[in-house]
Amino acid sequence: MGKRIVIALGGNALGNNLPEQMLAVKQTAKAIAGLIEDGNQVILSHGNGPQVGMIQKAMAELTRSDAERYIPCPLSVCVAMSQGYIGYDLQNALREELLDRGIQKGVATVLTQVEVDPADPAFQHPTKPIGAFMTREEAEKLVAERDYQVIEDAGRGYRRVVASPKPRSIVEIQSIRDMVEAGLVVVACGGGGIPVFRTEGHHLKGAAAVIDKDFASCVLAQQLEADTLIILTAVEKAAVNFGRPNQKWLDRLTPEEAEVYISEGHFAPGSMLPKVQAAVEFAQSAPGRSALITLLEKARDGVAGKTGTVIAM
Repeated sequence: MGKRIVIALGGNALGNNLPEQMLAVKQTAKAIAGLIEDGNQVILSHGNGPQVGMIQKAMAELTRSDAERYIPCPLSVCVAMSQGYIGYDLQNALREELLDRGIQKGVATVLTQVEVDPADPAFQHPTKPIGAFMTREEAEKLVAERDYQVIEDAGRGYRRVVASPKPRSIVEIQSIRDMVEAGLVVVACGGGGIPVFRTEGHHLKGAAAVIDKDFASCVLAQQLEADTLIILTAVEKAAVNFGRPNQKWLDRLTPEEAEVYISEGHFAPGSMLPKVQAAVEFAQSAPGRSALITLLEKARDGVAGKTGTVIAM
């Protein structure tokens, strides 16, 4: 009997620009189709760091060049735009791959809003990198001209950072659940979801933020009562002492063991740390649930228990 699986796609599954994305999603579709072929219900989420930054930069340039016709585009709207065009590529690639395998199954993207707390401390301390890598000179120019906040990102250059509040609930969860129950493959919570908070009555207001896709995927998996959360990344397994002579790959951990490694600082913030934290949260959310961290191309083997880092009670 198949499992209900929520898969959080990493940046390597999407590429950094439109041409790269067109190629990347074809390989992504092959890996995902394999899990569907095995009888699993699959729900996809994905990041959007490079894409949402690209969109906002383009909108800012458009506004500056023709200020009388265009107004600045809020970050929440840029997230919605990224959900649309990434979902468009993903669902088409997956539909094609499934049909090539003789699998008649609908694929659909849901523009998904995710509720956050407007009092979340993250709004006072932006940490989420978005957009392309920049030189120091390019970064300093944006700080001076637009009052952006930037960080040096893992030795690869500088990137803009924005607030990354924790997700509280998925607004469209009933629609997503109905589609999954009807047998569709659903792409949801793209880019961590469109961040919104409640105001007067039933109104939802967009927030200037980008939610971490791993934490959003964890909430999505919990609300869908999934069996497994798969977080795909650039390595086959998580490790302690990563990159050092005493590096140790991790095969299976209890949430308690993982929390010890977290407290010892083994996982890099903005990289493996949120993945392990989200995996721990999901594994602790109900008996029998497990989380898997692995490579895209190893996802099928990971579900079969052959590789990856599994976090479970």
